Amino acid sequence: MNGTIRVGNLFGIPFYIHPSWFLVLGLVTWSYSSGLAVQFPQLSGGLALVLGLITALSLFASVVAHELGHSFVAIRQGIDVKSITLFIFGGLASLEKESETPAEAFWVAIAGPLVSLILCGIITVIGVTTAASGPLAAILGVLASVNLALALFNLIPGLPLDGGNILKALVWKITGNPYKGVTFASRVGQIFGWVAVTSGLLPLLFFGSFANIWNLLVGFFLLQNAGNAAQYARVQEQLTGLTAEDAVTVNSPIVSENLSLREFADERILNSQDWRKFLVTDNNGQLVGAIAVDDLRTIPTTQWSSTQIKEVMRPIAQSTTVKSTQPLLEVVQLLEQQKLSALPVIRDNGVLVGILEKAAVIQLLQSRYQPNPA
Repeated sequence: MNGTIRVGNLFGIPFYIHPSWFLVLGLVTWSYSSGLAVQFPQLSGGLALVLGLITALSLFASVVAHELGHSFVAIRQGIDVKSITLFIFGGLASLEKESETPAEAFWVAIAGPLVSLILCGIITVIGVTTAASGPLAAILGVLASVNLALALFNLIPGLPLDGGNILKALVWKITGNPYKGVTFASRVGQIFGWVAVTSGLLPLLFFGSFANIWNLLVGFFLLQNAGNAAQYARVQEQLTGLTAEDAVTVNSPIVSENLSLREFADERILNSQDWRKFLVTDNNGQLVGAIAVDDLRTIPTTQWSSTQIKEVMRPIAQSTTVKSTQPLLEVVQLLEQQKLSALPVIRDNGVLVGILEKAAVIQLLQSRYQPNPA
């Protein structure tokens, strides 16, 4: 993952930390240790530092618990959690796919804030029932407050925050369209983003104060991610109802296994300058392999007329093909996940339809975005 460090697994879920989190831990440790030293002068510097580190790690654990809340609910719905990543603005549980119903999406979204609120309640009860005092009471108060703040901040009704996902689920329920929910929640997220940016910029511009600089950073974070979510939702909506066959390239590079290399070179390569790799079919039109232009170099030109493509071609694994009826959105996600530029498309009986290129999908989307002439 970009710039992140894998630190292990949590309940079987890959766990990553962005380097910025180490800076956060250091700052929190220093800040709270200094605060405890001032509030409780009897503490030695070393003990205050240890208590500050414990506080920072507890805050770290609170964010992890928040993300695990999302993850466990998703897993109960049969959704694989690809990773949990902590970064400077919090955490992110990366899910394999979206929930299938708005109700399920709602519970995945609200699970994190609920965990934070429960932790706030538990910590508060511990502090009250144990009559904690001194540094321990101060630490418990900080942890309770932070978990409350974590829940309330994430409940802001705009993407990419949990509140935005809750709003998305509600709009999805009302309209029956998940993409309308994403679009609406993204716009709300952008509004909150601009409010945060404004509240951070005004004190800086008029008074030279950096007091609200965090608002500025959060605002840019909301604007960027809300915009990306809206754009992705528009793409998803455009792809809805389309299948892999709809994006197959016209005149795909397909050759028969019975062609000689000489015929292949003369008839296909010379007339298909842009293709360096061709799909190979048998007499029934079924996909049996692939041949690249560079493969011809392994055979002397004197043998091209007597050598058929099937003697040189390379087999294609079934896992690297997609069915013609497969939703195009799933195919695009597969291309992204496996970092591929193209995939062969076959029918249920193995007959080759053609090749699906990422560039063709982009062109298809552009053609659908273009307004109809008046």
